[in-house]
Amino acid sequence: MLRQENETILLVEDGEAEVLLIRQAVASCPEELHLAVANDAGEALEWLSDTVERGYSMPRMILLDLKLPKLAGLAVLRTLRMEARMQDVPIVVYSEQHESPDVVLSYQLGANSFVKKPANLAEFTQLLRELADLGWLSGQGLQNSRPRAAVDRRATPR
Repeated sequence: MLRQENETILLVEDGEAEVLLIRQAVASCPEELHLAVANDAGEALEWLSDTVERGYSMPRMILLDLKLPKLAGLAVLRTLRMEARMQDVPIVVYSEQHESPDVVLSYQLGANSFVKKPANLAEFTQLLRELADLGWLSGQGLQNSRPRAAVDRRATPR
């Protein structure tokens, strides 16, 4: 996986098509961002543990698929939010299905946003633009995020 200087978005996603789309969307961002991909919860937690052990900066943001093999996205979210170093890292949970119990539980466990999984490159690019508008890709995490009164229906910030 890719190392970073606080320029990395960590994507936790097992779908190859989605990984390819988000890679393309990140490449088209005006900011100098890199994408680290974890195919499941274990890889994500290992990547973050390695980041801490080596003294690297936390990623700018985590995009977390709700439906993961082995360990569900909500269990990963809970684990991440129990780690003090992760408190300022925006975590965006996404899923193909926008079911109310999943949305509510995601926010209760500490998600900063729950969005419907984008289906194509244009939607992934738009999602990244919306997250950048919130200040979440600025490298300052949640500390300097800009509050917004209204956000696209797909990105619901907390």
